[in-house]
Amino acid sequence: MTAALIGFGVVLVLVLLRMPIVFAMGLVGTLGFAYERGGSFFDERGLRASLSMVGRQITDTAQDYGLSVIPLFILMGLFVNKGGMARELYAVSNAFLGHMRGGLAMATVMACGGFSAICGSSLATAATMSKVAMPEMRRFNYSDRLATASIAAGGTLGILIPPSVILVIYGILTETSIGKLFMAGIIPGLLGILFYLGAVRWTVWRQPEAGPAGERTAWPQRIVALKSVWAVLLLFFLVIGGLYGIFDFEPLNLTFSPTEAAGMGAMGAFIIALSRGGLDFSGLIDVLKETALTSASLFAVLIGAQVFSNFVNVAGLPEALIDLVTAYDVSPMMVMMMILLVYVVLGCVFESMSMLLLTVPIFFPLVTSLGFDPIWFGIVVVVVVEISLITPPVGLNVFILKGVVGNVSTGTIFKGVTPFWIADIIRLALIVALPILVLYLPNQMGGLGH
Repeated sequence: MTAALIGFGVVLVLVLLRMPIVFAMGLVGTLGFAYERGGSFFDERGLRASLSMVGRQITDTAQDYGLSVIPLFILMGLFVNKGGMARELYAVSNAFLGHMRGGLAMATVMACGGFSAICGSSLATAATMSKVAMPEMRRFNYSDRLATASIAAGGTLGILIPPSVILVIYGILTETSIGKLFMAGIIPGLLGILFYLGAVRWTVWRQPEAGPAGERTAWPQRIVALKSVWAVLLLFFLVIGGLYGIFDFEPLNLTFSPTEAAGMGAMGAFIIALSRGGLDFSGLIDVLKETALTSASLFAVLIGAQVFSNFVNVAGLPEALIDLVTAYDVSPMMVMMMILLVYVVLGCVFESMSMLLLTVPIFFPLVTSLGFDPIWFGIVVVVVVEISLITPPVGLNVFILKGVVGNVSTGTIFKGVTPFWIADIIRLALIVALPILVLYLPNQMGGLGH
């Protein structure tokens, strides 16, 4: 246990010294495994065992069919962006909400939620919606604080509302049903949208000038705008419906695995983008390149995390934590509170994917040994990761937004997201206190989902 704790501390130090997380976890995992197997870092027998483990891990990851879902969902999100669907979602949300005080910010949150349902990436959601929503909010004299905060916070929904790349990775790491994880994310995702709308209303109640009311859209125009989102609804129905057996009837008899659903979604998004003229040959090449680069970086981090996880397991940290909790007779909920506190602290300095990959191998065995549901824990972890995306000093969504918008300080954005951050804490407390909010829909699935 001592070696694992030292290794964990070394990883933290290396990351704070700006070493990429994949190298930090890989290096510490390789040397730590060699130490556990050979008694020293440079013992020949230990090094052979360690390098063999690393090589096997790389090969197994590259050949894992289940991981093919990751590049396919990334590809789907990029095609969706090319198809201009984010702009349509924003137009519909604005038509119904824009006449209210703070309505454009609320429309932004709603559009982020809709885009998340066909994208699966928080960073992509925040970057895309900033280009669509920011000019409109500035045109109606919204404060930069409220405008940027609604985009940054709304973008966090991308990793919770299905399909979600981070839920896929959690499912693969813990061998948990990805289909049930997707279903479990729906109610917490909808709660996130509802609470963010409340955060906007709170902001404009305290500062009415921050979000002036816009013009009311007539109902005929609202209906026209609503018709424009058929592609979004069709794509969501194709992916999620196929995953949960909606097409399982004669003569189709189709139920998609997560990989098949991602493939169908990518193909559907490609056809839609192509039919709308948003995708030419050079655009297609750009999408494929970005998919390859993003997937390669995710796979590299995943391999580094698995190498580190092997070291942690060999060093006996999960078993030691279980024995420690048993010896001191700490209540399961108190242990969960301590784990959540660790996540909140790590979220201040780690980006979301690194935090997930670093901690889940350590905490998951402990959590399941205490009787907590692995699906519930996955959603709790993702909600905490969402909070980290808008928490200073890292707040990755904030820096993505800063990079796209350019002329707004990160301090302004961080001040703006405070009500949204508080809303997330309230949502997290609800999910922890009422696990049924997470588990109700998965429990209705029966044998569906993979």
